Amino acid sequence: MSNLLTAKELKERGSIVELLSRLGYQPVPKRGREKMYVSMLRKDDTDPSFSVNDELGVWFDHGTGKGGNIIDFGLAYWKHLGFNEVVRKLQDTCQIESGTATTFKPEKKPRVPYHIVEQVKALGTHPAITTYLKTRGIFETAKKCLREVYYYLEDDEGVRKHFFAAGWQNESSGWEVRNKFFKGCIGRKDITVIRGHEKKAAIFEGFIDYLSWRFENPEADHSIIVLNTITMLTRGVEKAKAYSSIDIYFDRDKQGFLATKEFLKSLPYATDRSKAYEGYNDYNDKIKAQLNEAVVDERKTSEFFSGIKVPFER
Repeated sequence: MSNLLTAKELKERGSIVELLSRLGYQPVPKRGREKMYVSMLRKDDTDPSFSVNDELGVWFDHGTGKGGNIIDFGLAYWKHLGFNEVVRKLQDTCQIESGTATTFKPEKKPRVPYHIVEQVKALGTHPAITTYLKTRGIFETAKKCLREVYYYLEDDEGVRKHFFAAGWQNESSGWEVRNKFFKGCIGRKDITVIRGHEKKAAIFEGFIDYLSWRFENPEADHSIIVLNTITMLTRGVEKAKAYSSIDIYFDRDKQGFLATKEFLKSLPYATDRSKAYEGYNDYNDKIKAQLNEAVVDERKTSEFFSGIKVPFER
């Protein structure tokens, strides 16, 4: 029997895709870096909702909102086994010998820190996330399409730092995450499409601006395209070609104006709607300004009435 690998060795040398293959699970045909499976951790999964990125050595089960590395999978798959027993089971299943160069992964690239999603919860669970979205004036409109994403950053030494943020999912199952201190993407960068009217579409740079528009237009039935980054402009244009009426809500700055110009060059029948927040950099800046004005007005009203003395009557 070979010596037991350390957790770090197993994570570096084991392949989740190869492990699943040896356990009898094969991915469904799908393009991209992530492979999708019918979840082997749940009995009720009919549509593939278990994703694996073997380059990063991570998995995520969209049905449970949990994920992790190859050891986290082993602990979830063999629930009756202890930690060392799971490591042994993984090592034996993958047939990795301690002290040898045997590995299922391609030539090892230097590892860099990466984020792993641990859990996804409904919005409104964590007060810090709720407060952040309320300061942006979009908490109520966000309830239907944002989630709370709990994740950790693991460095080359296997040290984990845990974080949480409001999350918006894209077409490649990646998460755009935002909180008071951080703005980034977990997983593959991509656009997000929300299907609505077959002929009308509204397109935004980011989901914060989309939610700001939704706050002012709660009854609008447009299909929605959110780029999630201006570098996805070409992909956004391709998606927008399916619609005969297109409204553009990009930032009113140099980059936003250039993106609008490029978009109109490709689809000249589209309409620049950014005058809806003229005087502000983006749609959310306008909403925040209105929110601040409302707070000031409320404070003035409160101070006015506090100075009025009501005569006593028996």
